Amino acid sequence: MFIRPFDRLDTGQIVRLFRETVRSVNRRDYTENQVAAWAPDMIDHEVWLDRLLANQTVVAVDDGVIVGFAELEAAGRIHTLYVHKAHQRRGVASALLQELESRAKYRNLDHLHTEASITARSFFQCRGYAVVRQQTVQLRGQSFINYWMEKRLATGPKST
Repeated sequence: MFIRPFDRLDTGQIVRLFRETVRSVNRRDYTENQVAAWAPDMIDHEVWLDRLLANQTVVAVDDGVIVGFAELEAAGRIHTLYVHKAHQRRGVASALLQELESRAKYRNLDHLHTEASITARSFFQCRGYAVVRQQTVQLRGQSFINYWMEKRLATGPKST
């Protein structure tokens, strides 16, 4: 497995991976109606492409297939981090998160934050992210519990 920058041609694979992951992995912690709202049948690939290009997006590739992806926004928000259902617990998410944290440090960001799902909360906690607050968000008529989580990054001296 290796990590590389996103390419616009990856969009279809990423959208499929997202939908399949939410509908299977996140189904443990959310209802069928919630996952259907979160990862609907119809996803606008152009909207996703625009967002993936606007953020620092990286993909994990194994045997030529994308097995995970993650996005870092300019302000230090981890927008997404998903790993294909067949590649869970194999270090893919850890490698993606490490890449995002390295990129954040390179940009002199002193902390990162994310809005982690119930499913992802323990993953982020094990990697030093602290829950700031539990929150309820609305999406397509469904209410979701997630967690605002933050981590301070160890950075070297800032250049002046």
